[in-house]
Amino acid sequence: MKVVRVQYTTRPEFAATNQRNIAAIVEELKSLNHPGIKYTAWLLPDGKTFMHFDQLENEEAHLVLQGLASFHKFADELEASDLEVEPKLELLTLVASTEHYF
Repeated sequence: MKVVRVQYTTRPEFAATNQRNIAAIVEELKSLNHPGIKYTAWLLPDGKTFMHFDQLENEEAHLVLQGLASFHKFADELEASDLEVEPKLELLTLVASTEHYF
């Protein structure tokens, strides 16, 4: 299992576009219905800081997520948006959970 947490802060004027791009990823993932990908994104109270929390069965599932057309659009536009705070990526290790994962 691979768990990835990414957090970054957009410029206020880009936040709505970023939310739409994230929604497109979610829609593409829903249509794909891949059993090894759990993807969530959160908006922090400041309205411009985003946290993504991806739970992936394995590296293959991670590559599927990264290969989505919607993910490429999201990543390209995010990179070009002049972020206030650059992405911080963390790889997490599950210690315990009430949920069953892969």
